[in-house]
Amino acid sequence: MATRLEFDFEWRITLFTLVLLPLLISLGFWQLQRADEKALLASGFARQQALPPAPLAQLWGEDAAALAYRPVVLEGQYLPGQHFLLDNRMLQGRFGNEVLTVFELASGGLALVNRGWVPADASRRELPRVADIQGPVRLTGHVYVAPGAPYLLADEAIAESWPRRLQAVEMDKIADSLAGRLFPYPVRIDGGQTGALAVDWVFINASPAKHRGYAVQWFAMAAVLALIYLLRSSNLWQLIRGAPAEGADKE
Repeated sequence: MATRLEFDFEWRITLFTLVLLPLLISLGFWQLQRADEKALLASGFARQQALPPAPLAQLWGEDAAALAYRPVVLEGQYLPGQHFLLDNRMLQGRFGNEVLTVFELASGGLALVNRGWVPADASRRELPRVADIQGPVRLTGHVYVAPGAPYLLADEAIAESWPRRLQAVEMDKIADSLAGRLFPYPVRIDGGQTGALAVDWVFINASPAKHRGYAVQWFAMAAVLALIYLLRSSNLWQLIRGAPAEGADKE
């Protein structure tokens, strides 16, 4: 009967384990880091949303951190026909566009108002029709500050004719294409506001709890891999069962 732990390392299994085990562990810690980041975002969003809506014209010049998800009020009018169509936006499995309409502020200057989602032709042969809103309106919403620069395969030129289809919202290019001073970040309006379309803003695409769940899965896979390697490369299982070691003398 085996009385001590013995190892028999097979180089291919050892190499596989040495490569995969650190990767699984690092993915687990990466998911924990993502969970912490999402928790910070959620707390920041809650703080911002607790603030009273501020007139957008008073926030000109504020930094991005102060503006992100800040509730705002806009007074002015939509400019007829001046719509940007943000391409490749999905809602409940359907293809469509987000509609960002140029808004002229009563106090002067322009803002880009994201009115929400509309269904669109997946073949892109036809552009969706967007109803214009006439006359002065008062809107509520929040400033949207993108978490990072958009990823584009190639530099995108903005068309001259309206509506203008976009692959990503690049505010500097949009500002250059408009005749007027543009607020540096788009405003996502609240549901039920004048001109609102299908409004279903997703603040966090995965909750901190979901990331922690993913981390548990990665760590569990790492633990299973380590256990399988240990059992495969030693006589631990024989010791646990109290079985004779392979090749041991039999009475």
